[in-house]
Amino acid sequence: MADEAKAKGNAAFSSGDFNTAVKHFTEAINLSPTNHVLYSNRSAAYASLHQYDAALSDAKKTVDLKPDWSKGYSRLGAAHLGLHQYEDAVSAYKKGIEIDPNNEALKSGLADAQSAATASASRARAAPPPNLFGDAFQGPEMWAKLTADPTTRVFLQQPDFVKAMQEIQRNPSKLNEHLQDQRVMQALGVLLNVKFKAGGGDDMEVPEADSPPAPSQPAKQESKKPDPVPEPEPEPMEITEEKEKNEKKEKALKEKETGNAAYKKKDFETAIQHYTKAMEIDDEDISYITNRAAVYLEMGKYEDCIKDCEKAVERGRELRADYKMIAKALTRKGTALVKMAKCSKDYEPAIETFQKALTEHRNPDTLKKLNDAEKAKKELEQQEYFDPKIADEEREKGNESFKQQKYPEAVKHYTESLRRNPKDPKAYSNRAACYTKLGALPEGLKDAEKCIELDPTFSKGYTRKGAVQFFMKEYDKALETYQEGLKHDPNNQELLDGVRRCVEQINRASRGDFSPEELKERQAKAMQDPEIQNILSDPVMRQVLVDFQENPKAAQEHTKNPMVMNKIQKLVTAGIVQLR
Repeated sequence: MADEAKAKGNAAFSSGDFNTAVKHFTEAINLSPTNHVLYSNRSAAYASLHQYDAALSDAKKTVDLKPDWSKGYSRLGAAHLGLHQYEDAVSAYKKGIEIDPNNEALKSGLADAQSAATASASRARAAPPPNLFGDAFQGPEMWAKLTADPTTRVFLQQPDFVKAMQEIQRNPSKLNEHLQDQRVMQALGVLLNVKFKAGGGDDMEVPEADSPPAPSQPAKQESKKPDPVPEPEPEPMEITEEKEKNEKKEKALKEKETGNAAYKKKDFETAIQHYTKAMEIDDEDISYITNRAAVYLEMGKYEDCIKDCEKAVERGRELRADYKMIAKALTRKGTALVKMAKCSKDYEPAIETFQKALTEHRNPDTLKKLNDAEKAKKELEQQEYFDPKIADEEREKGNESFKQQKYPEAVKHYTESLRRNPKDPKAYSNRAACYTKLGALPEGLKDAEKCIELDPTFSKGYTRKGAVQFFMKEYDKALETYQEGLKHDPNNQELLDGVRRCVEQINRASRGDFSPEELKERQAKAMQDPEIQNILSDPVMRQVLVDFQENPKAAQEHTKNPMVMNKIQKLVTAGIVQLR
């Protein structure tokens, strides 16, 4: 869509409809705000409308987007020249020539700017007498008018005409030397918006110029080889160049589509041929490179895939391509590196590549690939470190330290044991006991739950978990844990003792047999328990509690509901409710 709007702007500029050209170029810029060519073209259109401030703004944007593009400095120089900022114009043209020393348009613009600067300095010293035609030849708008008019546009391809017009622009008094040249007179008419009669100088009314007219004589013939034709300023849109560029893009897209069709059919060699052809036709679209990389990835040619992805990233940065395309290329490279890591056992390059891709664009698919790569790396490290024999030795060392009450040292050995064998429930059980002794109850609870997960029939896991919950004063939860363990080992004395201790504490809570300080502490702790919060926020349970206080008959009915009584018991155990 941006290319279409740009083409319309070029057409309008070529026909001299500069306002319409500005409109279409603006539309194209809105669709593609990082395309430096669009700002360059709109700058030329503004200059043709004598809106040099706007032309200067667009020229600066062009240079910002593409500082190594010589035409941007040509636009910048023309805008400064139109604003009579001659020194700035000279500076702009010189910068352009540094980039492209053989650019005739920049050389001509520099000569014009230097001439204007010199003339301005001379006028500052002593103002010369006015010239009736001087304004018509001043500034870059002269070339724009001659380019826009179909009758004079063809003259710009004739070296002797261009040379004559350049001489007149630098010194309007030289007009008298070219009055016999019908092309010059035609150009003068276009510049002054005056229509001269055809047929020669006798029918033309020409005001007197500053200097005396030269005697009538045939136009001088150049004996030497004509100078190269300089490009007029402001430069007209490169219509032919743009057309050829668009045609190339269309051809490249067709090659890409054919490659896509072959890829879907698993005809990878054909797909590669078409993507390669598209790359040769148009090197400003990195999607052709990433598509070919995808084919190499599918074929298992991971090194070729990686090379294409790196090429796409490098070229994409040169072109200032969409960051999403850069991220796509990096993600594809990371995918190839993951495939290679299955043999090399090195996932780090893939992880780094995915991380770089996420800095360009946080794509969920890339994030998932990163997480998978990190997980694979961790699993590989565990596999390489896995050694059940060393794990048992470390667990025994932990047991010795535990007996000597060296609990931190015991935790260290149990941890190493689990690194060597992460599926050992005994190590988790033993470390849970250490954490409980150290008062690290959350860590102990986590290890006990992991122990039960690995072996639900291992009674030690339930005794460890119940003990932690008991110390956390969650007696109802501890009772449930002990009872669950008794299902697997009904005669286990530790579990039976745990049940007894929990029942004693629950009964004590039911009697309200706590000191004010203990009761306050238990209530504060209970109010942080999500389960207690849910019970108290339940409208049904709030009504039940009211009935227990005010409606004994209704309360009697509530006691028949096991679910309600279970929740009441939890509140009693927590010290929130007391039953009399």
